[in-house]
Formats: sequence, C-alpha cells, structure tokens
Amino acid sequence: MKKKIEFRSQCPISTALDIFGDKWTLLVIRDLLFNGKRTYGEFLESEEKIATNILADRLSILEMAGIISKKKHPDSNAKILYNLTAKGIDLIPVLIEIIAWSEKYHDVHPYAKKFAKQLHKDKEKVVRQLFENFTKK
Repeated sequence: MKKKIEFRSQCPISTALDIFGDKWTLLVIRDLLFNGKRTYGEFLESEEKIATNILADRLSILEMAGIISKKKHPDSNAKILYNLTAKGIDLIPVLIEIIAWSEKYHDVHPYAKKFAKQLHKDKEKVVRQLFENFTKK
C-alpha cells in the first residue's frame, strides 16, 4: 500500500511546501523538465550532488504526490525511468517564475541568463513550447 502525504493544513502554500519545500525536490523536477534526466543514476550526476538516500526519498514523495510516475527501463531490468505526470508538467510556470526571479536578483549560470532573455522576450512562447514538448511524449 502506498503511503500518503500528510498535509499540515489546507493552505495552498503549505500543501505545496509539504511536497516540494526542501532544497532537493525542485531540483529533481528541474532535471526532468530541463535536463532530460530520467534515471536514478542521471539524477545523481547533477552538480548539486544529492545523496542517494535523499534522492530515493524525494522520488518516492514525488510519486506519492502524483508529480512523477515510473516505469521499467526498456533496455535494463535494473533501471527505472521517471517521467513527469500532467500534474508535474503543470509546474512549468512555477519553475519559469523561479528562474526569472533568481536571474533578476542573483548571479546565475550563463545558460540561465540566456534562458531568462528568452523569457523576457516572449515568456508565453517559452512556456507553450515547454508544455508542447512534454505533452507530445
């Protein structure tokens, strides 16, 4: 039987934070959305160096929350592929706003600066393209 997330309250900010209010969960979602990572090993390769036990826990929470799904890897019985669900894909605008905010106030990676320029030029187009990329899969 799957565990269920216990929310502290019905406040929408609180319930969201109960799912991704730590320093790792949004990075896993970032890697799925922007970096094409889909396996446990690929997540471990991220520059932030998440610990294996933390990664396993965050993947479990994201699956319980319905943000990701998993399936067997077609080339290896030992691997699992993680995918964003529709609920996870709906986080695109949230991550876009976090990127724009961080780029405005902090020194960020040159790739993020380039991406933010695209957002400033036509945010709706960027968001639409990201949604289209994930809904085609």
